[in-house]
Amino acid sequence: MEAYFDNSATTKVTENVKNIVVDAMTKDYGNPSSMHMIGVEAEKYIKDAKDCIADILKVDSKEIYFTSGGTESNNMAIIGSVEANKRSGNKVITTKVEHSSVANPMKYLEKMGYNVVYLPVDEYGVVDLEALKKEMSEDTILVSIMYVNNEVGAIMPIHEIGKYIKTVNPKVVYHVDAIQAFGKMEIRPKKDNIDILTVSGHKIHGPKGSGFIYIKKNTKINPIILGGGQQEGMRSGTENVPGIAGIGLAAKECYDNLEENVKIMTDLKDYLIDKLSGIEGVTINSRKGDKGAPHIVSASFSGVRSEVLLHALEDKGIYVSAGSACSSNRPAVSETLKAMKVDKDLLGSTIRFSFCRFNTKGEVDYAVEEITKLLPVLRKYVRR
Repeated sequence: MEAYFDNSATTKVTENVKNIVVDAMTKDYGNPSSMHMIGVEAEKYIKDAKDCIADILKVDSKEIYFTSGGTESNNMAIIGSVEANKRSGNKVITTKVEHSSVANPMKYLEKMGYNVVYLPVDEYGVVDLEALKKEMSEDTILVSIMYVNNEVGAIMPIHEIGKYIKTVNPKVVYHVDAIQAFGKMEIRPKKDNIDILTVSGHKIHGPKGSGFIYIKKNTKINPIILGGGQQEGMRSGTENVPGIAGIGLAAKECYDNLEENVKIMTDLKDYLIDKLSGIEGVTINSRKGDKGAPHIVSASFSGVRSEVLLHALEDKGIYVSAGSACSSNRPAVSETLKAMKVDKDLLGSTIRFSFCRFNTKGEVDYAVEEITKLLPVLRKYVRR
């Protein structure tokens, strides 16, 4: 039996997404900038995807730009907006639990002389709103906060943050990394005062190498890729039409049945948490129900190294993660867990399970059964 519980790292494309990607590569393969009919057909894929995503977010399709994925989108959002607003101030605010595609651009900004402030989180991984209020000042030009934490599934108070920021200083750019939230919850950038929102395709059953960025009209942001002026000069380069077609359809499939999909994942999450909670030496770092994201469970297994358990489970056809798969293939100490003040002895013993709408209760039962068998054996070989 196979149980794939690493959907926060990447998802399998659906059959319909595969088909539209193949069609865009083999039938309608023209350059969307070409004026002939084959180019026009390719351009239609882009328009359809824009319209679909704009309808989901309830924004103007002209505010949607396609990228190569979450990393490019986050770099564009952070570096592009800071460059465009540097005359207004020098301060950037983020959190201690951001994904590396946000954390590393922040380190770059620090090297460039910007004052980057990292907000603390509580024991659940949720950002401290009072800390944000203390740090907001006249020279703040960007606030960048993820919607859902990719390791533990903490949901940030995005609406409250946006409302506060715009009340204090409407000129501050508010960026939200929604890579783990899109396809899992209803998102309304305008209602939440979000200026820039970033999304990755391969987290929602779309193709790898696809993503998009929502940029609210009149938001000051500079492009970071220059070239032929495609996408109104905001993101130059011949558009990845197959990827764009794929992410557009994947987004539609997620939101056509959002409520049902979320219930499937939430039920599985809660079921797994209940099962793991009954095993000795297991600590759960994620929250049940709608207090946490529907698809992520972080659990620490006392006395077992995370990579050891990961590979032992892999031998049984069970696939999980030892952290953020985007950082490297070598597990490192989690900054998120450290910020949550998780016991230091558990930092290297934590596994992430992440679901999609295609997972089943039977797969969870199988995983728990194998974990229960493996833990006593693996704990015998723990390094003293």
